[in-house]
Amino acid sequence: MAQSDEEEGISATCHCGAVTLRLSRAPAEVTHCNCSLCRRYGTLWAYYTKAEVTILSAQPTDTYAWNGRHIDFHRCAHCGCVTHWYPRAESRDRLGINARLLEPAVLDRARVKQADSGGTGLFH
Repeated sequence: MAQSDEEEGISATCHCGAVTLRLSRAPAEVTHCNCSLCRRYGTLWAYYTKAEVTILSAQPTDTYAWNGRHIDFHRCAHCGCVTHWYPRAESRDRLGINARLLEPAVLDRARVKQADSGGTGLFH
């Protein structure tokens, strides 16, 4: 499936292809967060409901939980790309997809929102 094939959704893949995230639609907006973790990961986050994302993985992902352990950050166990974060509580329906795994043409159409979660004052 081509990553811009709107009929079947959009795909985001890690570098080696072991993890594929199938999205129901391209993101209209992505978030550039500058918190201590996201700035190190270098991610842009696209947010979806659980029903809008299918996660396909040839192997288990490695996870890391931070700041109260409410969400798990996932990365490909083979190539190391951060792929997504997933909430631990079943009652939470939102998850984040690393939009940098999308094809550039798909990502270029999204508006970038800046979130000053690091409290740096860089984003106004």
